[in-house]
Amino acid sequence: MYILECSDGTFYTGSTKDLERRINEHQGSKEAGTKIKNEKGANYTKVRRPVKLVYYEEYERIDDAFYREKQVQNWSHEKKLALIEGQTELLPKLAKKVFRKSVIPIQD
Repeated sequence: MYILECSDGTFYTGSTKDLERRINEHQGSKEAGTKIKNEKGANYTKVRRPVKLVYYEEYERIDDAFYREKQVQNWSHEKKLALIEGQTELLPKLAKKVFRKSVIPIQD
């Protein structure tokens, strides 16, 4: 499971069996400066290049990595940033959704 930082400051989360190959696909090249005929990078990153690998986790099984990818994809930008920066103590706090009560005046 990996997280890329895109040129616009957003994060892209994915999973793969071959991290180096996949990052090259996201960059749009086999090697620096060489275009791939049929680009395989995600549509999201194609318009936000260059991308930079900022975090990854390794798993024995790809289905475990895929599960983790789906989990992290649903996180806020702030929570992903805490993970990237190793501030794991913040993750539980950032997981809590804040619900605001709306006060509706009662009319007589």
